Amino acid sequence: MTTSDSKPRKTATGKRGSEGSEIAAALGGERLSLGVAARLSRYLQVLTQAKKMDKQTISSQELARFTHVNPTQIRRDLSGFGKFGKRGVGYNIDFLIEQIRSILHTAGKYNIALFGAGHLGKAIAGSEVFADHGFEIKAVFDSDEKKIGSKAGNVVVQSADELKQTVLEEDILVGVIAVPARAAQGVAEMLVEAGVTIIFNYSDALLEVPQEVTVHTSSPAVDLLYALYFYLA
Repeated sequence: MTTSDSKPRKTATGKRGSEGSEIAAALGGERLSLGVAARLSRYLQVLTQAKKMDKQTISSQELARFTHVNPTQIRRDLSGFGKFGKRGVGYNIDFLIEQIRSILHTAGKYNIALFGAGHLGKAIAGSEVFADHGFEIKAVFDSDEKKIGSKAGNVVVQSADELKQTVLEEDILVGVIAVPARAAQGVAEMLVEAGVTIIFNYSDALLEVPQEVTVHTSSPAVDLLYALYFYLA
């Protein structure tokens, strides 16, 4: 499993200046640290939902309430984009979404291959969670002959045998695994062989992949533990 990381750049102004310089570095094409990238991703998630609720502006206090990030830290992160927030008004949501997507290099459109057409796979295929952030599920695969030809969301389920050709034809960058843990490693190997370089893993399996492939595992239990920490601390 691999992740991208970079050490914060040190400046004479200490931590605050260092984190501000990380945003500036990203604007110049350098990588963000994992901490900054993770926080910006959380801000983007909240901003996207707020936009769907027809909100036009949002304050750092509101972002803090939904992300559990200190308002001072939020203002420090966002100040790296420029002074566009207004005291008493907040941040313009559309503009902030555009800026964060640019920093995270997610302003474009990216295609996904989903493997697994069971209950979880169909729920993922029918959800707007990926589409909200510029990802499109272009293909769904399953090894179960009974599922092939059925619909998952708006996509017809294909045979696993068609994976490699479809990944190439549809220019697929991301693979999503929604199968039982016992089958996840085999699916990961198929995705890697097909040319997928980013894997989003919904199973409990620890996946062994080449160093150049990035794996992110989504675990409801881990998310719950994270939430409990703030409740019990």
